[in-house]
Amino acid sequence: MRDEDLSCALLVWYDAHARDLPWRVGPAARAAGMRPDPYAVWLSEVMLQQTTVAAVRDYFHRFTRLWPDVAALAAAEDAQVMGEWAGLGYYARARNLLKCARVVAGEMDGRFPDTREGLLALPGIGPYTAAAIAAIAFDRPETVVDGNVERVMSRLFAVQTPLPSAKPALTALAARLTPAQRPGDHAQAVMDLGATICTPKKPACGICPLRAPCAARQQGIAADLPRKTPKKPKPTRLGIAYIGRRSDGAWLLERRPEKGLLGGMLGWPGTGWAEAAPAEAPPAPANWRDAGEEVRHTFTHFHLRLALRVADLPGDCAPAQGQFLPPEAFRPSDLPTVMRKAFDLARGQLGAR
Repeated sequence: MRDEDLSCALLVWYDAHARDLPWRVGPAARAAGMRPDPYAVWLSEVMLQQTTVAAVRDYFHRFTRLWPDVAALAAAEDAQVMGEWAGLGYYARARNLLKCARVVAGEMDGRFPDTREGLLALPGIGPYTAAAIAAIAFDRPETVVDGNVERVMSRLFAVQTPLPSAKPALTALAARLTPAQRPGDHAQAVMDLGATICTPKKPACGICPLRAPCAARQQGIAADLPRKTPKKPKPTRLGIAYIGRRSDGAWLLERRPEKGLLGGMLGWPGTGWAEAAPAEAPPAPANWRDAGEEVRHTFTHFHLRLALRVADLPGDCAPAQGQFLPPEAFRPSDLPTVMRKAFDLARGQLGAR
């Protein structure tokens, strides 16, 4: 089957089966002249980096309710945006989100560039995101390649070279199929196919619109692709978190440095995280006691085991690390997931007020 015919078959399927996503203009509405909001496309693409659609939906609704356009987001307080992002992970995305919004609002009159090259010049926008925004928001014929697209291409053409070595070849194949007409719908169609039919496990080949030309299906190896180079085992790092509450109910917290893991997020004072067991380093004089609990959390590059210490702190406590946040200003939901796990485990061991 010719590349043009493959693209056509995929668009016919997409017109009937496109996912209903809050940031998307569906094929029927788009055919009627409705155009996507570049702000919504940009926001969704940043949120979706290494994150699932299911996890992003509620965050997207909340962000667009609080900040309905790029100017509103640019004017938001950093702490509020970081708090609303809490739990979504990869927190550098939130910092770059604000940087990008402020450039677009302050230097571009609130208008996103409509080309891949222009988008690449913005903070936090890399090659994939630039291509996705250019294609989806502005119908530029850019090649959009995420994990779903890689999987579809590897099966459709039976590419058996393991990832990540296969990425250039898979991108070239995706480029071959990208049509000049409706490239935005095409990009979303391939991603939808990978998300709903050509899934990582047990692909539904029987209802796939590309089942006839699919080389991997013909060879009986669809479920085995794409192959991946085995990853090195993740190391385990150890740390201690100190959860203290003052007699007036205020919590001892710190905002982590802008750069680094969980940058700019609220958290509990504690030690660094290393493979060797850390020495005790309480943030304030107090009767710190072992909570008898341990947080276990996995980041991209390592596993973390975080021991917990708790203390009821006196009213005149002067911490050497962190600062007190009054109870009415403290929202556990503002904490990143690992810190919220620590709070959930330790809160019952501190005096109720």
